Amino acid sequence: MKALKGFFLIVYAALIILLFFNFDTSLLVWVSFFVNAIVLLCITIYHLYFEKDYSPFLSSFIVFTFLFFIAAPITQISSFYNQSTPKFVHFFPYKESLVLYANFLILLFNVCFITFYIRFKKKISFRKREISLFRKKTLPFSIAVILCICLLIFFTSYGFVIEEFSRPSWLKSSNSVMVLLLWKKFLFFIPLSGICLCFQYFNKTLKNKSNYKDIIVFLVLFIAILFWFKNPLIEKRNALGPIYITLIFLFIPRLLNNNVKILSFLFFSMIILFPLTAILTHSDASFLEIYNNPMILIKEMKGGGITEAFTTLNYDAFANITVTLELISKEGFSFGYQLLGGVLFFFPRSIWTSKPISSGELVGDYLVENYQYNFTNLSNSFLSESFLNFGLLGIIIFAIVLAYMLNYFIFWLKSENYLKKTMAFYFSIHLIFFLRGDFTNGFSYYVGPLLAVLLIPWLVETIIKELLLLKKTNIGNDC
Repeated sequence: MKALKGFFLIVYAALIILLFFNFDTSLLVWVSFFVNAIVLLCITIYHLYFEKDYSPFLSSFIVFTFLFFIAAPITQISSFYNQSTPKFVHFFPYKESLVLYANFLILLFNVCFITFYIRFKKKISFRKREISLFRKKTLPFSIAVILCICLLIFFTSYGFVIEEFSRPSWLKSSNSVMVLLLWKKFLFFIPLSGICLCFQYFNKTLKNKSNYKDIIVFLVLFIAILFWFKNPLIEKRNALGPIYITLIFLFIPRLLNNNVKILSFLFFSMIILFPLTAILTHSDASFLEIYNNPMILIKEMKGGGITEAFTTLNYDAFANITVTLELISKEGFSFGYQLLGGVLFFFPRSIWTSKPISSGELVGDYLVENYQYNFTNLSNSFLSESFLNFGLLGIIIFAIVLAYMLNYFIFWLKSENYLKKTMAFYFSIHLIFFLRGDFTNGFSYYVGPLLAVLLIPWLVETIIKELLLLKKTNIGNDC
């Protein structure tokens, strides 16, 4: 592992040197980015050499910050700095004062986050809970019930899935947002709970040879159903990445079982594979068109090469901080109103008529109204969201809350409960999308899967328990 750590740091340092050597900008902007790069390098060294716990969460935080707050903005600014009217990809003009202030906010957030992240590790201890004997005994039956639920979802959703297969990515779905969330972010994740319970059963302390073969068959069926629901032809990368990487974590844990492995995997995947996956997940063609003419995938590759991909809208997180800063200077802080809309995402607008739009859409509307942009479905980072809601105090509060939550998920990751363990790891990968924002999408896209994986098995177990108690009571009365 020492060799891998050394290799990673050498590559990491070489990329930083290459970025800053070719960074065409003013001295102040250059220094502001360089300071943030040094802070991130310190966080990375702590993560690789001093952090004792396995923390894919901090790995994701490092990768996100490097890509979206260092590599992407440096590439973007260098590409247009010498133009007569420098602009970001969404037509927002480059303003040095806003860039400097954005880098100050990133510095403040990162310093607060890592300080409290380390502090919480030393001060907070979470109590482990043993898996109940009842759950161990009824586990095979719970797995069978959940499989029946998944098969029912498979048949009832067939028309919806076929429609998604044939719908080009640019064409808006005929279904409402809530319907899409219900299908894609809740019901379609239930097979993952079945996979988790199968792994729970394969745990040495729970294994029972009498129905071992049945559980293997159930596991294969769960996987097949999950891939039917979750594949590149009907889902975006932000949904597929966490699922597929989580499956790797479950099936081949040794590939991602320490900090340097997961950091290296995420780092090189996001630099090379993530930009290239746009060839499939962001194609304007439908599945049938791709099937008939596979060359469409090559012709419609988004962004050209890997470096050029960093100048596309996929990496707009830093630029949108500067947009948010200008928006706040004109309209003021939201004082939690935007955050409330994200937390209560499940409330329909028909009931809550004054429900705020997501912060990404808020930024998009501002660009459309003031800079003649033509697209409103933009991201807005977790950091930008914190400042939009509560200013500098929000930066500090959100950093502390994030540090606490990641430590709590580390506790879940150590749990013997495979449902919690899996959803903790899933969040560590989803964290990159969550930090990119906006908060409404990042939060809702995790809450749905979390409920599907934790709530459904709990409900099944509770119903089984009540039925057994009822049966026991009836037998007692008969006697």
